[in-house]
Amino acid sequence: MKKKILLVAAAVVAFSVLAACGKAEDKKPANGNNHAGHAASGQENAEKHTGNEKEEAGDMEHGGSHGDHSAAAKPALEDLNVSFTFPTGAAKANEETELTIQITDKDGKTVNKYDINHEKLLHLIIVNHDLSFFNHIHPEFKGDGTFTVNTSFPAGGEYKVFADFIPTGGANSTLSEWVKVEGKESKHAAITPEGKLVKEVGVKEIELALSDTKPNEEVTLTFNIRDAKTKKRIDNLQPYLGAVGHVVILSKDANQYLHVHPIDEKATGPDAKFATSFPQSGTYKLWGQFQHNGEVFTVPFVVDVR
Repeated sequence: MKKKILLVAAAVVAFSVLAACGKAEDKKPANGNNHAGHAASGQENAEKHTGNEKEEAGDMEHGGSHGDHSAAAKPALEDLNVSFTFPTGAAKANEETELTIQITDKDGKTVNKYDINHEKLLHLIIVNHDLSFFNHIHPEFKGDGTFTVNTSFPAGGEYKVFADFIPTGGANSTLSEWVKVEGKESKHAAITPEGKLVKEVGVKEIELALSDTKPNEEVTLTFNIRDAKTKKRIDNLQPYLGAVGHVVILSKDANQYLHVHPIDEKATGPDAKFATSFPQSGTYKLWGQFQHNGEVFTVPFVVDVR
């Protein structure tokens, strides 16, 4: 009789453990960007378009809010829309202009509440057709779902703009669109993977190491930052937007967008590490951004994921 009781008790415990595990699996990562430092694998739920149609790029979330490995993932707010507009209808190359971003829900109502996300309500990423131009700026919230910022474009042609934000009650969200800039277009440069991942930016030398280059596998990006002349390791990096650095990653066609935050936000160098996962095979360009001696510097790399 005692054996039967023990067997029943063990079965109950085993069932409880399995049920708990099942619940944990059901907590799917939020579809915001691969705002990383976030630790578990996520799925990208992206609605991709071409031309000037809107694109809602779901990000690969590593388990929660920005840079937080343990926070529970929030549900995404579905059917968000964005419009990117200029006062005269189109921007002109080499002329400062005001860019207005308005975010609405599926019913056309403006979204007016946002969470602060690494010191800002909205991060705006701008790239050109061949990813040779990169700009990361922060529009000001004006109310009525509207953000504005003054910016300029170095040449004519198509640019993709990404609005990266967290609506209150939702998860990391990214909305993007191609916009046309009037003026002479620059020549298209090839986006070619680099064999040696070492770059000089000003007086600094930055080396990038990837723990893996396979798609859908967690990879650690390690940036080693040192003095370009003396090779002395720089260990006094300053926080940039609340962290040791930020990394933006785009696929060659700019359809896949990842905004990655560091594993240890309080690190000061010489190594800055980021955890992420590339959603598919292909060529990706990434930009690491750091701050030292009061100056923000950006370092680009092109990698091949197979």
